[in-house]
Amino acid sequence: MPVCTTRDGVDIFYKDWGQGRPVVFIHGWPLNGDAWQDQLKAVADAGFRGIAHDRRGHGRSTPVFGGYDFDTFADDLNDLLTGLDLRDVTLVAHSMGGGELARYIGRHGTGRVRSAVLLSAIPPLMLQTRDNPEGVPQQAFDDIKAGILQERSQYWQDAAVPFFSANREGTKATRGNRDAFWYMAMSETIEGGVACVDAFAATDFHDDLRKFDVPTLVVHGDDDQIVPIDATGRKTAEIVADAELKVYEGGSHGIALVPGDKEKFNADLLAFLQK
Repeated sequence: MPVCTTRDGVDIFYKDWGQGRPVVFIHGWPLNGDAWQDQLKAVADAGFRGIAHDRRGHGRSTPVFGGYDFDTFADDLNDLLTGLDLRDVTLVAHSMGGGELARYIGRHGTGRVRSAVLLSAIPPLMLQTRDNPEGVPQQAFDDIKAGILQERSQYWQDAAVPFFSANREGTKATRGNRDAFWYMAMSETIEGGVACVDAFAATDFHDDLRKFDVPTLVVHGDDDQIVPIDATGRKTAEIVADAELKVYEGGSHGIALVPGDKEKFNADLLAFLQK
């Protein structure tokens, strides 16, 4: 299997499809690089080189017990980009992966980066605070961790429903979407599952976003039941100097996977790449 070994000896699995200017996809939680297969094929077919890795402790990467923080994730991403010597890269990140992208730019700059895409992403801050009243209450994150620790297989089946807004009338989310979510979630370590909740709940990315100096596309659904748009996508588009915000009406958190929305996102992504 193709792997990049990080500075601390963790093997990061990745897919590498096509030839051309590189597009690196960063998955959300609790998924892995397989979540991007539709987009990998779309960009490879369009003449780009699509790369998607599994975060440490997820999918086929080393199932480590520690290192589930955004500084470490950003440094893992840097190890991948430098190990493959990727330049003029477009980084595309979903959900928690948006924090990885933001922290990468915050720590390593944009010397290798051409542009960025944040899809249903967590920056600038998920947690509800006095200064972030639109955020998610701490109790919700505590309930997620309790569900994982109590019986994670059933928890992931239940969590797939709001992830895809499958609880809405007229939803286009399929049983296959929910099954794929469960399958990927079960390949994440239980420690990673719990530790990542603390990381994506409370990490503040305001300073990282202020360091963006590349064209940035922000895509978010207005029915995102996992990462509320008013706390995240709308604020990110205001902070990043050269950002374009696209709001998908009725869009769920799982835009890149749900039929109808994924084709729309693929078209928007390719149009952005071809600018």
